[in-house]
Amino acid sequence: MCGILGVVAKTPVNQLLYDGLLVLQHRGQDAAGIVTAEPNGVLHMHKGSGLVRDVFRTRNMRSLIGNVGIGHVRYPTAGSASSLAEAQPFYVNSPFGIVLAHNGNLTNHKQLKEDMYRTDLRHINTSSDSEALLNVFAHELQRRAKGFELNPDTIFDAVREVHRRVRGAYAVVAVIAGYGLVAFRDANGIRPLVIGQHDTPQGTEYMVASESVALDTIGFKMLRDVAPGEAIYITNEGELHSRQCSDAPRLAPCIFEFVYFARPDSVMDGISVYQARLNMGDNLAEKMRRVMPAMDIDVVIPIPDTSRASALQLANHLGLPYREGFIKNRYIGRTFIMPGQAGRKKSVRQKLNPIGVEFKGKNVLLVDDSIVRGTTSKEIVQMAREAGAQKVFFASAAPPVKYPHVYGIDMPTREELIATGRDEFDIAREIGADAVFYQDLDSLVQAVADASDKVTQFETSCFSGHYITGDIDEAYLDEIENRRGSPLSKDLDGRSRALDLNVGVAEQNLI
Repeated sequence: MCGILGVVAKTPVNQLLYDGLLVLQHRGQDAAGIVTAEPNGVLHMHKGSGLVRDVFRTRNMRSLIGNVGIGHVRYPTAGSASSLAEAQPFYVNSPFGIVLAHNGNLTNHKQLKEDMYRTDLRHINTSSDSEALLNVFAHELQRRAKGFELNPDTIFDAVREVHRRVRGAYAVVAVIAGYGLVAFRDANGIRPLVIGQHDTPQGTEYMVASESVALDTIGFKMLRDVAPGEAIYITNEGELHSRQCSDAPRLAPCIFEFVYFARPDSVMDGISVYQARLNMGDNLAEKMRRVMPAMDIDVVIPIPDTSRASALQLANHLGLPYREGFIKNRYIGRTFIMPGQAGRKKSVRQKLNPIGVEFKGKNVLLVDDSIVRGTTSKEIVQMAREAGAQKVFFASAAPPVKYPHVYGIDMPTREELIATGRDEFDIAREIGADAVFYQDLDSLVQAVADASDKVTQFETSCFSGHYITGDIDEAYLDEIENRRGSPLSKDLDGRSRALDLNVGVAEQNLI
């Protein structure tokens, strides 16, 4: 679940990219990178581990010259290579000099990597599927380019072949040195991508981003979402070209974007994230009214920040007081996307602190966006009890997460998911709550669909076990779980950690 950004402007883009990545920081906190391009084809890159504000200093920004560029913030997955080795964008020098950043996950990454070696004669230096995707795109461009000349038809034909070869979820921004910016989205529209424009006296500037909030905060006006399977090509001079490059596109965005990942002030695929979360609160309240008609609840308290809208609407719907019972430390990252169970558990107490007066002697209903591993939930329930709560109920705006998510979210093993093999009573006992309430899947889909006038289907695999790309079977799930549990991805205590195999290579590649 990374954040991507691409800009074609009339003035230097380094500050625009930096500001845009700051807004998308919630989508990834492990690493950040920017590449800019001059009209003569010279590329300038800087990337590193950490937050955007820490990776880019004044001296780095001054070196990022050019009116075209892309940026990326990386979301870490447990057991992956070091953040520096896999920081994006990635670069290849053949056929034209291409840099690419990617949000999502390729489900046929292993086969693609083998094809690169055996057929396409290209070397993949990291375990990142984004590097594989870059090389597929570069290879297909090379097959079609006549000499060193490119045109929109050539680029769109290459993207069409990428769609045919690549499976999974991907939203992509890339720069072709000397030509311009390319962006495209997987044929199912699983990962989000929007395009906006800004009119200046010198001409129109364009930006593509993971979420509309990146456009809003920088002064760009949203044009539309990039359609599933569609490719966008914007030349260095600012000419916009687009084409549908998939044989069978369909719109089925990842529903977990609206549950947790996206900012509430974003609009993606025509859906207001905020409105979707309000609807989740309404639907969850209706279920609670059915299953617990005699409610013994004094106050509704959200787990900040993503559950606030749902909790507020739930409280209003049930006629219960809504209170802010936890204060969040803004300088601690999002615990769900932190690598390693131990790190997540420690950060919960650093991130949240209860306000005792809201808990003492009360029966409280805590509302969160979802319950995944249960680590955070268990710590929060314990904090509520320590603050004096008499009873602690826990409600999830999402259904039980029971299946691995293979399209870009770090939920790769069933044994890590608290809902695997447990019902609501077991989960309540596991996290120390008096009772747990989950949203029904049909109600979640309805909540998000009701905020839209065009989306009726969603990617819901982590809740339903239905994988929309049709290529995920038990053998695939067993393989990724075995790989995650291999000795190379464990430390001496058996806990997941990030490997540090390619740091030297990554450092050499920084420009």
